[in-house]
Amino acid sequence: MQLFSFSFQAMGSRCECRLTATTESQAFIFAQMVMNEVGRIEHKYSRYRNDSILSQINQQAGLKAVNIDQETSELLDYADVLFRSSDGLFDISSGILRRAWNFSNPVLPAPSLIESLLDKVGWNKIERDRQHIYLPIPEMEIDFGGFGKEYAADRVAALLLNAGVRHGLIDLGGDLRILGPQTNGDAWQIGIQNPRDTEQLIATIPIHSGALATSGDYERFFDIDGQRYCHILDPRTGYPVRHWQSVSVLAPLSIAAGSYSTIAMLKQDAAQAWLAESGLAYLLVDALGQIQQHNSQTSVA
Repeated sequence: MQLFSFSFQAMGSRCECRLTATTESQAFIFAQMVMNEVGRIEHKYSRYRNDSILSQINQQAGLKAVNIDQETSELLDYADVLFRSSDGLFDISSGILRRAWNFSNPVLPAPSLIESLLDKVGWNKIERDRQHIYLPIPEMEIDFGGFGKEYAADRVAALLLNAGVRHGLIDLGGDLRILGPQTNGDAWQIGIQNPRDTEQLIATIPIHSGALATSGDYERFFDIDGQRYCHILDPRTGYPVRHWQSVSVLAPLSIAAGSYSTIAMLKQDAAQAWLAESGLAYLLVDALGQIQQHNSQTSVA
């Protein structure tokens, strides 16, 4: 068996899959499976495509209910679980708050604008059953940005495992799913980016299988008077979170790792206690750049 690597662009990110196969042609077939499935999910759920099911749902906000299939219904069920388990912090209707924040322009939005957008936020306001969903407020919208790539990583992993791949790594824009150890049995050494220096790693985590996701305040942000304003927005206030520079979570599935890391950022000073209750391994970088970790064999840089 040989290890092959393929790179591609999807979901607005650079993606990569490393996997084992007996021949290059077999590896290419596996890689094509990966790209086809990621492309299918992106086409179906991207908020940037007018023909996606999410765009259709959003376009009918305040007008009528939209028919949904089983896959979409199950993802909405998962969004509901996240909303309830996070005490309303993980809310897939909060993306509209992006209209107030332009992270390429360091200007604070008017409080009145944020207030007007908050009126359109609220997963608990949405009406749905197994086959329909209705957004009752005009301009209200939902998106799966909080777990879309992670869902795709898990779907791809399931396809590859079913095809017999036992050693590999899926990287969808930094959301990682590990199919199994390297071919020699060693763990994959996964680096955690330093939130304040994108050219440096702050830690390295060995992973044989499972998933790793990191959320942080360094992807889209601006600084004003020494205060950082990042793209992770509290749906209760409309303002960015502040407490952690980054949160990394190791879990069996990508969708769980990504959801927990995002919720931990949103929970701010309550994150560490909440993560400890989950039993998952995590690595936190606090406002001073200090590392807090639990249940990981992390090598700190």
